[in-house]
Amino acid sequence: MEQEELLESKINRSEYKILIVDDVVSNVLLLKILLSNERYQVCTANSGKMCIEQAKNEKPDLILLDVMMPDISGFDTAVILKKDPATRDIPIIFLTALNNPSDLVHGFKVGANDFLTKPFNKEELLVRVMHQITLVAAKRLIQQQNEELRQTIGNRDKMYSVIAHDLRSPMASIRMVLNLVVSAVTPESVGQELFDLLDNANRESEEVHDLLDNLLKWTKSQTGRLTVVMQDLDLNDIIPGVVDIFTMIASTKHIKLNYSATDAPLVVRADNDMLKTIVRNLMSNAIKFSPEESSIDIIMQPEGDYAKISVRDHGVGISPERLGNLFKKGETTYGTGGEEGSGLGLQLCADFAHKIGGSVTVDSTLGEGSTFSVLVPLKKD
Repeated sequence: MEQEELLESKINRSEYKILIVDDVVSNVLLLKILLSNERYQVCTANSGKMCIEQAKNEKPDLILLDVMMPDISGFDTAVILKKDPATRDIPIIFLTALNNPSDLVHGFKVGANDFLTKPFNKEELLVRVMHQITLVAAKRLIQQQNEELRQTIGNRDKMYSVIAHDLRSPMASIRMVLNLVVSAVTPESVGQELFDLLDNANRESEEVHDLLDNLLKWTKSQTGRLTVVMQDLDLNDIIPGVVDIFTMIASTKHIKLNYSATDAPLVVRADNDMLKTIVRNLMSNAIKFSPEESSIDIIMQPEGDYAKISVRDHGVGISPERLGNLFKKGETTYGTGGEEGSGLGLQLCADFAHKIGGSVTVDSTLGEGSTFSVLVPLKKD
């Protein structure tokens, strides 16, 4: 009610047009005076046929329609108006001396938004008219906001295109070149200062590439453009490749990755790319928040109907008050080497885990380290 009153106070009545339809001239004149005094635009018609023509030509925001007219009744006129796409959304208040419940029911069936019984009270008339105009104003506001939202979505899609084509590909090339350079040179061959600069650039290129990759996948997921392809995957075939990728990254902080395959196949039902993305993000975070000369354990084991992949570090840990929103609320965090994180990776992990029928969890002790795990459905026999 308060919102409606607030909207009413902002309505400029002169922007709204009301069509008055009555075959009695005195009724038309009275309504015209009352509504014009309230600063509404007013147009008139004296028959059902003329009402239909005026509704198409004048495009009123509201129609006050008499029920009893000689050529076409108000009820029949409403039926015609509601069948025409150009006029069907115009609200109608019937003006009638009828007060039989069956007449009211019939009126609402043919499209009435309200009724006003003759002889009408001025205050009641203005209140009922204002109520319908408020609904029209609210609808206009929603349409305007929808249009603004469409424009925003369009701009977002442009950003998505830029990320996908203009940033991600060249960044991947820069990352690869820096990886090769850092692995080929030593402080002795290029000097400590230059080596440190190259090493820092290499780390930053990894972070930027990962952020762009996460942002690209997050955008695809949120816009429904990401297809989930479920297939049977043996974790012993999937995880080693991810570990290999991060072995060199971890070596820049002198961190050891401990991974051992399971004795028997551990086959899950999941999307290959989504599963790899989850594990990559968990490993990237573990390296980021681990101190130099430490280790990270990658553990796989069955747990009920799921396979559990855990990444355990011995880093800074997470405070209890942050654990609850860790997968929901992106926030800037900093690793032990000053690496900056947006929190988007963990949100993406939670989203992808849900899409493949699993979940992500975290167990952490501040100052001792964290264990991030993803539960993935096992293949059903």
